[in-house]
Amino acid sequence: MEFFKSPQRGSALPASEFGSSVSEILEDVRVNGDRALLDYNRKFDGCERERLRVSSEEIARARAAVPSDEIGDIRSSAENIRAFAVAQRETIKELPSFSPCPGVTLGHRVIPVRECCCYVPGGGYPLYSTALMLAIPAKAAGVSRVVACSPVVKGTNDIHPKTLLAMELAGVDEIYAIGGAQAIAAFSYGTEQIRPVDLIVGPGNSFVAEAKRQCFGRVGIDFIAGPSEVLIIADGTADPGLVAADLLAQCEHDRVAKGTVVTTDRSLAAEILKELESQLRNLDTAEIAGASWDDYGEIIIAASIDEAVEIANERAPEHLELQTADDEALVEGLFNYGSLFIGKYSAEVFGDYASGTNHTLPTMGAARHTGGIWVGTFLKICTHQTLDKSAMPDMSSLVSRLARGEGLTAHARAAERRGEVMTPE
Repeated sequence: MEFFKSPQRGSALPASEFGSSVSEILEDVRVNGDRALLDYNRKFDGCERERLRVSSEEIARARAAVPSDEIGDIRSSAENIRAFAVAQRETIKELPSFSPCPGVTLGHRVIPVRECCCYVPGGGYPLYSTALMLAIPAKAAGVSRVVACSPVVKGTNDIHPKTLLAMELAGVDEIYAIGGAQAIAAFSYGTEQIRPVDLIVGPGNSFVAEAKRQCFGRVGIDFIAGPSEVLIIADGTADPGLVAADLLAQCEHDRVAKGTVVTTDRSLAAEILKELESQLRNLDTAEIAGASWDDYGEIIIAASIDEAVEIANERAPEHLELQTADDEALVEGLFNYGSLFIGKYSAEVFGDYASGTNHTLPTMGAARHTGGIWVGTFLKICTHQTLDKSAMPDMSSLVSRLARGEGLTAHARAAERRGEVMTPE
């Protein structure tokens, strides 16, 4: 392979320098509870509210502030996401009874997490789509207490009305106006106003990611998310305008987002660069998207489509698009990606908003070992077993031998005592 356009900077890894600052915030919230949360709301967001939980009156005001056509759009997106999550849930079945040998009955239950927090970033945009992507699968899984939190709009006491409305439409039970590392601490340790949860999911800035890392164990998390990514495999049949549009859609997330094209066609690579320059001229987010493309964007020339597939599997991108003459033929050989978009009409942006799959996905190569948020994120597969007397002659002697082989005599005796029940007096 060769680089037609190389990145100017290396990958934007989550910054370790936030570690000590985040530790201080976590400890402050653990010790001082709500007082610390209110202080951080004032310090970081200019928020003066005393009650962190959003009231039904605030939600009603948010609904009145959002135009009815936009409410309809958010509801349509929610319906697609919910339908897919419910369909996924139906594929995860209980196993009530399985017998590997006489007298032994095994099984598992599919148990929802009891309580979870959906962290919805504020950032520079109201990311109401993330509220849908997190809370709807949790509800479809059967989580009994789904809470959500988000930073307020800077200088106000309120979460953006579209985000608040999306949380309500997703079925969130409790909503809190708090963000940042302090929110992760609050839902991990609990405060006077906030009851802790069992699982925290959702993306955030470097402080949020570091807080999730440090709180993991005290609370469950989905994964540590880094800058957003897209990798597009394209051959000479691809439309350079569509490829460029998809790259810029990714790059406008932030200055450290990463867009990559792997192509077998050098002339296509040149056309993509021309299209990027042209489309940037008429893009109102050009400052961010252009900086991201200049610093982290790349175009790679692969010797063959098979090499392009190898590169994609090595990179394990968050989003993987296929724009080739025979996209379906490539699918079987691809195994490292957060979400796959097959064909030129399957733009990554559709998955971001409304097609129904989830947009909260692994980054920084984590797709090698995990998938994204889905209904299964909120489910536990918990096994059970029942052994009766008829299993004892074989099972007790087998376990006794295995345990003594490891030097664990008490284990062996616990098995042997069961076997004695079957020994004639």
